[in-house]
Amino acid sequence: MEINLKGKVALITGATGQLGRVMARTLASCGADIAVCYNKNSSMADRLINEIKTMSCRAIAIQADITSEDSVNLMRDKIKAELGDPNIVVNNAVIQYEWKSILEQNLIDFQGQFDSCIMQSVLTAKAFIPAMAANGSGRFIGINTECSALCDFNTGAYASAKRGMDGLYRVLAKEIGAKGVTVNQVAPGWTISDKDRKENTKDHGEFSESPYAKSVPLSRRGTDQEIANVVLFLASDLASFVTGVCIPVSGGNVMV
Repeated sequence: MEINLKGKVALITGATGQLGRVMARTLASCGADIAVCYNKNSSMADRLINEIKTMSCRAIAIQADITSEDSVNLMRDKIKAELGDPNIVVNNAVIQYEWKSILEQNLIDFQGQFDSCIMQSVLTAKAFIPAMAANGSGRFIGINTECSALCDFNTGAYASAKRGMDGLYRVLAKEIGAKGVTVNQVAPGWTISDKDRKENTKDHGEFSESPYAKSVPLSRRGTDQEIANVVLFLASDLASFVTGVCIPVSGGNVMV
């Protein structure tokens, strides 16, 4: 059995990020044409475009502000004109900020998390789901986090926005299911990515020596590829009867 996404168009927001770049490569490896949405990292966007084209897939890079309705709608129009309407949307982008306690966190950080977690999803749903519904199928996927379940110290802005995002996706799954569009989430744990590999020359096994990894039932941190694999599953026909779920990919650190 193999996953075949040939003929599909996938939009990935935050595609130049640590997890997004692996999602883009993974979906392209199964034949999907990719719209690489990025904010600032144009060099990585260009690199991804070139890599994807070597896989015999089409690819375009789009700079966009995923918290702006005008910017999201311009992105929609560009993708439609150059690749066609997306069959798959992966909302992966999120605003980065310094984590502090709720009493010390700047109010702008709460707003930033709300905008990038919840409003991004609302704007992309409004922009892309109507075409999916008209076609009778589609995959709308959000990247959540184990933090929304763990609610650890200093994660107030992030966890609250992601918990709100979870509610939004579950409602949307019910509202749009009859049109053949599935709505799901992937919730990574603390994941090994290119940044970790660059900063830490230890092999994969030694990444598991951290106190975090020792607390995980599978006794290690997950990898970016393992996150991308679950996104790929949800984007594929194998997940045609899966909707309204949030799948933890955290080695058992979160169980549902």
